[in-house]
Amino acid sequence: MVLLIAIAFALITVDIRGGEDSPVDGARHAAATVFGPVENGVASAVNPVGNAIGAVRDSGARHNRIAVLQKQNTELKQRLGSDDRNRSRVRELDKMLAKAGAGQYGIKGAEVIAIGAAQGFSWTVTIDIGAKDGITRDMTVLNGDGLVGRVTTVGPDTATVLLANDPDFTVGTRMEGNDELGFATGQGDRPLSVQLLNGKAKIKKGDRLVTFGSSKDRPFVPGVPVGEVVRVDPSGGDLTRTLYVRPFVGFTKLDLVGVVVVAPRQDPRDTVLPPKSQPAPTPTVTVTVTPSPNAETEANGEADTGNPDPNASSNADPVPNADGQADDQE
Repeated sequence: MVLLIAIAFALITVDIRGGEDSPVDGARHAAATVFGPVENGVASAVNPVGNAIGAVRDSGARHNRIAVLQKQNTELKQRLGSDDRNRSRVRELDKMLAKAGAGQYGIKGAEVIAIGAAQGFSWTVTIDIGAKDGITRDMTVLNGDGLVGRVTTVGPDTATVLLANDPDFTVGTRMEGNDELGFATGQGDRPLSVQLLNGKAKIKKGDRLVTFGSSKDRPFVPGVPVGEVVRVDPSGGDLTRTLYVRPFVGFTKLDLVGVVVVAPRQDPRDTVLPPKSQPAPTPTVTVTVTPSPNAETEANGEADTGNPDPNASSNADPVPNADGQADDQE
């Protein structure tokens, strides 16, 4: 073994010092000729294994890179979704502030944080402001669409709001335009039922209602939009008349609301209602008929056919004059 190692080192030394004229160059070429095909075959068999091993070795880094990209993609989607959500909430807040400004209501904004399923399955929601924020029982709650409900229970940091569609909810109403008074009662996911005090009042589908208001503005301030009439029961000669009103507020998608902490100095009446939408105009079509080139000729032909015989006038009976005597026709 020592002898073979010594010979190997000697051949290496001679090869390096010989450069391109190395005495072992011929032997190296002969060895390459003999062992080259064997090396290629071995490489062909071993390379896939080596590539697989390399792939396994690099798979950790690739997996980490994919995980990073997936995380960035998720964060980007969340950011975009959050931006859309924020824009929606800004629009909702602007709408609510416009309502409060139109009615001169002083409001304190709140967010709905729980629904009635946690409070006995009634139509109620919990908001994230309470006694510490100046909220007390029997305050009116509204949003950008209209009447949401009234505060029923107040805690230090939260409050419970009874929604206007709850069967235990009743509010005085005033009709837009004719000022007819009534009382609206919630019916869950069905339209509100309104009993008008005047059984002969002329009401039609599409008429709108606002809150009438309460004594000292508790629990309801006046002028808050309630809803739109969708059906009117026949009067039938009763003292009252029943209407069915679709509320303006979507009670299943409440998010931002405002609690009225300062009532308006004057009744806003109908001014908080949005402008009525104008019906789309019905398009009219005017058809112009162009006569055919032969129309005039045909018309003249028909006219000539209808002319009386030229001699007819000469054979006509005499027409009596005013004196009862007959004159001959010219």
